[in-house]
Amino acid sequence: MGHSLVCWKCGASLAELTLPLRRLEVCPACNCELHVCRMCVEYDTSKAKHCREPIAEEVREKDHANFCDFFKPRPHAFQPADTAELEKSRSGLDALFGGAKPADTSAAPADDARSKLDELFKRRS
Repeated sequence: MGHSLVCWKCGASLAELTLPLRRLEVCPACNCELHVCRMCVEYDTSKAKHCREPIAEEVREKDHANFCDFFKPRPHAFQPADTAELEKSRSGLDALFGGAKPADTSAAPADDARSKLDELFKRRS
């Protein structure tokens, strides 16, 4: 107890849990499994198999409990979503597919594209 670990999924403090984390340990806040690749110090998406440990066996599901012997919990495993980038993407998709329009784009190109799609996929009697 007294460590600075946080849940990789929700960011809740795991200070009340004892180390080493058991294989089936779960987050008290969101109930997700904690002995997972995404919670490990060796997890690195820029590496093969997303792992810096060259002799570790590949784990396909990075967010499910595993039996990896190289697992060491990473204190800052939680990465909050980039909400600005997410909102920009959502805004662009809405404009493209007829949802809410971004403030800086005209509605005409999206409406024109929508009418062309409607014409292309309309049901024939």
